[in-house]
Amino acid sequence: MPVPYIRHATLDDEEALGLLDRVTWSPLHSVQPRPQPPYEPFYNERFGPRDHLVAELDGVVVGYVRLGHPTPLACNSHVRQIQGLAVAEEARGAGVGRALLRAVRDEARRHGARRLTLRVLGHNTPARKLYEAEGFAVEGILPGEFLLAGEYVDDVLMGCSL
Repeated sequence: MPVPYIRHATLDDEEALGLLDRVTWSPLHSVQPRPQPPYEPFYNERFGPRDHLVAELDGVVVGYVRLGHPTPLACNSHVRQIQGLAVAEEARGAGVGRALLRAVRDEARRHGARRLTLRVLGHNTPARKLYEAEGFAVEGILPGEFLLAGEYVDDVLMGCSL
């Protein structure tokens, strides 16, 4: 099985990343409704190519991770947050998610971060297991934070020191 190649995103990746975001949409991980045409641009005022790492297998974009700040406060600038992670269905089980998580930890460290956090829906067991395997621990739970498809779902905060 090929090893995922991880790189910084470019402007040229926008179409592929937008498509990946749409085809991987699931109520397992999204609190937003399923995207409908006309689709919003993948990059926006808040997140551009500089905020994304991309995974490729055999030259094809198969995943991404978005790295941001949890707040705009200077006193919180030592923390980075994973604010999006997607892996194409056909690339799952190939180590893409794991490679992206390891790369984003290195990226956060390069930017001076001391902590890395993320939020995951409580019912997203596959993602939670991956995060735990990569050193993230549950740091807080907001019970029933979201009402999704008639079910109340917990919002789980996970984090790790860098």
